[in-house]
Amino acid sequence: MMVAGIGSRKGVTASDVRAAVETALEAHGLAMTALSALATGEIKRDEEAIFLAGSDLALPVIVVSNDALQAASSGALSHSILSQSKAGTPSVSEASALAAAGKGAKLLGPRTVLGPVTCAIALGGDAA
Repeated sequence: MMVAGIGSRKGVTASDVRAAVETALEAHGLAMTALSALATGEIKRDEEAIFLAGSDLALPVIVVSNDALQAASSGALSHSILSQSKAGTPSVSEASALAAAGKGAKLLGPRTVLGPVTCAIALGGDAA
């Protein structure tokens, strides 16, 4: 399972989210068809643009619980002071991608930042 974890500022657009996902995939030489899902943290549950982007891309959006986000945080490669203070994790995009991709998941690299959106790609341990 390959998951794109999403973090964002408030009020982003679905276009912003899609562009960040596309940019992150391109950075790893991957096509959109490689993705199984988008994921984000509980703190972003009300960020409509993430769900609209998931619908546009025909991908489910997994909302990762705060506990699962915290458990996956140790695998984060990036460290945002803002993310740590607001969400309790050094990177919402990285931790949500790891948590949603499942046990043994690995990030393909640090998150990609594109304007107000961050995106991290994780590969589930069962696919490695």
